[in-house]
Amino acid sequence: MGRYVIRRLFQMIPVFIGSTFLIFFMVYALGDPVAALFGDKAPDPATAARIRKDLYLDQPLWKQYLHYMGQIFQGDFGTAFNGQSVTELMASAFPVTLRLTLVAIFFEIVIGITLGVISGLRRGKSVDTSVLVLTLVVISVPTFVTGYLLQYLFGVKWGWVRPTVSPDAPLNELILPGIVLALVSLAYVTRLSRTSIAENVKADYVRTATAKGLPRSRVVTRHLLRNSLIPVVTFIGTDIGALMGGAIVTERIFNIHGVGYQLYQGILRNNSPTVVGFVTILVIVFLLANLLVDLLYAVLDPRIRYA
Repeated sequence: MGRYVIRRLFQMIPVFIGSTFLIFFMVYALGDPVAALFGDKAPDPATAARIRKDLYLDQPLWKQYLHYMGQIFQGDFGTAFNGQSVTELMASAFPVTLRLTLVAIFFEIVIGITLGVISGLRRGKSVDTSVLVLTLVVISVPTFVTGYLLQYLFGVKWGWVRPTVSPDAPLNELILPGIVLALVSLAYVTRLSRTSIAENVKADYVRTATAKGLPRSRVVTRHLLRNSLIPVVTFIGTDIGALMGGAIVTERIFNIHGVGYQLYQGILRNNSPTVVGFVTILVIVFLLANLLVDLLYAVLDPRIRYA
């Protein structure tokens, strides 16, 4: 297992370099950060040249990338155009989005897997049909529609929760935004769980466990569910990074100043250091989540062994 982890960590290096270079190229090569810094005003040529030199923008793109990566390994992600350090923005944004993501993942796991198991064990019955229709509706409705609707109903009309999240983003105020963020992924988790349960419920090991007289609850939780969770774990593992990076709509609706909010502001203002820095961290989150998923395979299925 240890050698496998080390090998996977080495395999992440070219993926990380390739992903970050592609992000760096798209952000810096397809726009002019200096022009964005001055907005509608045309900068003085001498001033623009000095700024480009200070920001290392007068060098070829590959040299800019190497310089940027050297700064990252020293813990310096640059400075946003408002003069604030990108590291400071990360320190305030990532904990908020991490809490929001954990709330969303909690609802995905608890509600999604529960509905999937119930639907899979009753395949073809009215419960199964109702779950399939409900998840199809959830997948079909855009997140911004669901978000504004739930915000209006629970926050404005009924007053059960705050319509917007306060600046410190306490956990109790993130429940509704977490549900909105998790809804589409929750529907996919339900469908994946349902399909996997329905396929494995007819497997030989399930019939053998039932024939031995084991209680149905133990057959489902100890044997059936454990082997059926592998595709679900794969989806949830990759969904962690997607939720953190894709929370732009949800954070805009509920005024949450997290990663999605900072990315939106960075893209809107062509704030290149902010966009590149935040997306670089998200790439690391994706890679570590995929590694964790691979390690969980061996926990769920004893037949999987890593050398």
